[in-house]
Parts: sequence; C-alpha cells; structure tokens
Amino acid sequence: MDTKECGILLVEDNPDDVLLTQRAFAQQNILNSITVVGDGEEALEYLFAEGAYKDRKGHPFPSVVLLDIKLPKLGGLEALEKIRSDPRTKFLPVVMLTSSKEEVDLVESYKRGANSYVRKPVDFDEFSDAVRQLGLYWLLINEPPPRT
Repeated sequence: MDTKECGILLVEDNPDDVLLTQRAFAQQNILNSITVVGDGEEALEYLFAEGAYKDRKGHPFPSVVLLDIKLPKLGGLEALEKIRSDPRTKFLPVVMLTSSKEEVDLVESYKRGANSYVRKPVDFDEFSDAVRQLGLYWLLINEPPPRT
C-alpha cells in the first residue's frame, strides 16, 4: 500500500508538540506520511481540498486526523463539528490528541463525534508508546468505512 495515500493529518499549533509527535512516529517505525497544519481553519481547507490544498494529488486525503483542542482561528472542537457535518468527512477517523485535562473537553469531543480522546503524556517514552498504539490501531488494524 502506498503510504502517500494512507497519511496522517496532524492539526497542532505548538511546534514542540509537532516535533515530538513526528519523532514518536519515526521511533515507532510508523512510516505513513504526516501532514501538519497549525489551526482548525487550515485543517478544513486541507480536508475539503480548498485554497492552498486544491491539488488532491499533492495533498492526499488522510486515513486519520490527530486533532488538538486548543487551536488558533478555529478550535479543535469547532473543526470537529464541521468535519462531522460534511458527508465527505463524516466518517473520517478523528482522534483528539491533546494535553487538555478538562473533563468538559473530553465530553464535548465525544458529543461532537470524536472517535477517540488521547491525552498527551508528559514523558516522551509514554508518549512514544501512545503514538505506537494509535498508529497500529488507526492505520493498520481499524477497518475504515468506504469514502463517499
């Protein structure tokens, strides 16, 4: 399978967290492409092939979205709501990958259609293990619905 067609969209505005996530995927030998966008608006442009992301060949549709909650412009919860309201992305796996420990964020994420909610561990080894499990499940084990 071409990993270019089976990528990860990481929606994260903190450069340190982006680097940490990329390192963790690399350390776990998860070779799927990772596209990084810095806010909810850019994530939607990417997913709906708009603006700078019109060329779907250069910007393949992801297999999973890793979405932070606290984002500039359009927050993760609002972006999730828009993802779920569009037939093109309604069933796209979305994992909330966040440092938020607030129960309201957890509850709202599931209310709005998140497939999973993962708190970023502070320790790199724990984080790397969490990323390994995410990658194994969402990219190898999970059977996604057909795209419409």
